[in-house]
Amino acid sequence: MATTKTTTIGLIGYGSINSVVARHAVAAGYRVLLSNSRGPATLADAAAALGPLATAVSVADAIRNSDIVSLSIPLKAAFDDAAFPADAFAGKIVVETLNYYPERDGRFPQLDAREITSSELLQRRFKSARLVKAFNNIYFKHLENLARPKGHPGRSALPIAGDDADAKAKVSAFVEDIGFDAVDVGSFADSWRSEPNTPVYAWPYFAKPPEGLSEEEKAKWFFEGHGGSVVSAADVKALLGKATKDSPVGGVLPKSLS
Repeated sequence: MATTKTTTIGLIGYGSINSVVARHAVAAGYRVLLSNSRGPATLADAAAALGPLATAVSVADAIRNSDIVSLSIPLKAAFDDAAFPADAFAGKIVVETLNYYPERDGRFPQLDAREITSSELLQRRFKSARLVKAFNNIYFKHLENLARPKGHPGRSALPIAGDDADAKAKVSAFVEDIGFDAVDVGSFADSWRSEPNTPVYAWPYFAKPPEGLSEEEKAKWFFEGHGGSVVSAADVKALLGKATKDSPVGGVLPKSLS
């Protein structure tokens, strides 16, 4: 069993990404605080399943009592003043996993016009937070299946971005503790390179499907996970370098994930 860390991770939203982050974090010895919009009672079983390092709490307590917050909610939900006032994350390091999906989130004209990235938009929203973008470019089953110990030859990498160097260093250390190498994309102005419709987004981590499947069978096979494909730090850097702004802004969620 891993040595218990002194760092506590507060998870806001307990869907597909944050539930995997929580499992990896507990396995690495981190204490985790689980929270969602429905209240801690709805996460009691999830916390119990994770063991003594996990506690279900309110969103306010997850923010207040954590060293790093992992925010994994729809982009539009981050602009709900009642749930998240502008100073909600004051002074906190916040990992934001958010992507822009117009069908779900509605239209953000600044994003559509490429005047700003979704991460820059969030940083303007939460001015006093220390935001870092991570975990946004990988399917949750690959986030679960591809984690490997440091030094493992089959270890994959994930891109991270942010404007706060110290916050980015701490999030990089966390990413590396839970099974992935961290590749620095750069500032939030550069974070578009790991957004939907870019070369590093999602698809490189999918394994090659068997021959002879129909399109429907292939789609089902893809989203069942099937282990995934290793994407090294060198691969991630190369894919980031291939990104262009010619592709459409915003992603489309598969029906199984929407």
